[in-house]
Amino acid sequence: MARVKLIFPEKACSDFTIPVRITDINYGNHVGNDAIVSIMHEARMLWLTAGDYSELAVGGASLIMADLAVEYKNESFYGDVLTVKVCADNISTVSFEIYYKLTTEDGKLIALGKSGMVCFDYDVRKVKAIPEKFKTFLEG
Repeated sequence: MARVKLIFPEKACSDFTIPVRITDINYGNHVGNDAIVSIMHEARMLWLTAGDYSELAVGGASLIMADLAVEYKNESFYGDVLTVKVCADNISTVSFEIYYKLTTEDGKLIALGKSGMVCFDYDVRKVKAIPEKFKTFLEG
């Protein structure tokens, strides 16, 4: 079976720290796969907020997720504080990819992730071009 293989971009990224909550722990006594996706979502929101954006307001457009991939590398546990590196890459006229790199405080790689995002107009339910100011933010 082919495995997902993500290559994290070699570019400047924003870093956010997110503590592992008890609700992130599954019956295996480690962070569940669904919780990793939630931690990535939290990091995405922090990243957008740092740029004065939200998923519903990126300068005249909104965002909708087109795809998601996660490559799980190691376990994480309650009490860990994860550093999540976030950056955008593969920017087109209407879409881009957000990459995530989750590590523990001692540098252990927990997961790599990528979400394909598309600019979207929820009023007319159609894809929309990336606003120029937001595109500048994405380019870092």
